[in-house]
Amino acid sequence: MQGRLLPKYQGRYQAHPVGYWEKEFPIAGELGLNCIEFIFDYNDFEINPLWSKEGRKNITKISLQTGVKVYSMCADFFMECPLHSKNEEERSFSKHILIELIRNCNELEIKDIVIPCVDQSSLSDPQCIELFKAQTLDVIPTAENLGINLSLETDLPPLPFKELLNELNSKSVTVNYDTGNSASLGYDFREELECYGNRISDLHIKDRELAGGSVFLGTGDVNLPCFLREFEKYDFKGPVIFQLFRDDEGIAIFKEQFEVFNRLNASV
Repeated sequence: MQGRLLPKYQGRYQAHPVGYWEKEFPIAGELGLNCIEFIFDYNDFEINPLWSKEGRKNITKISLQTGVKVYSMCADFFMECPLHSKNEEERSFSKHILIELIRNCNELEIKDIVIPCVDQSSLSDPQCIELFKAQTLDVIPTAENLGINLSLETDLPPLPFKELLNELNSKSVTVNYDTGNSASLGYDFREELECYGNRISDLHIKDRELAGGSVFLGTGDVNLPCFLREFEKYDFKGPVIFQLFRDDEGIAIFKEQFEVFNRLNASV
């Protein structure tokens, strides 16, 4: 996840590092990572390189130089300006932003746009769900035409999430699965995978405690070896994104957890 190998941007836990985002690509390459999931924030979105022609050229240039690609993007913008906002003007604006992002991502050959519907943008009541469906159905034709996945991250229980996916009924509506969020919510990953394992296009790896926040990988309630063994049954071709616990500096604690992941993965 963008920023995990760099010092925090303005003290924020997760944010696009304005002004020094390029520095992460060579670091990622040295660690043997082959991709970075870009972040598109609500704050200062106009200066995010994803939003401008020149910025997208810079992303392409640094990717070619380092061999570190951008296959996916986490649109945290929609945490602050949800597609399902109960304010009509805000809904219209968020839909406009998503359509433009789809076009911009197509230019960069980014295949997954992660749309977070958690925390303050949770699909918390039936009205929110209906608004979200209406907005997404309007956007789906653009995503399908350009071959972009709208990878939904929600805190819905497995069966209601499966129902939402079925109602949207598009190959371009997929799932972002987050190991830590699932554990924090107390969901059974086997039930989740049974409901939509074949629709996961983007995987986030982190650890959390039940009803708690992110913790150092291997110290929370995620049973990563068991999850990875179960997940092997699915024909997953998407990016595996390390959204690991971080401190103010990022790089050292990332390296420690990356080693833990490699040990756990080797045990599967």
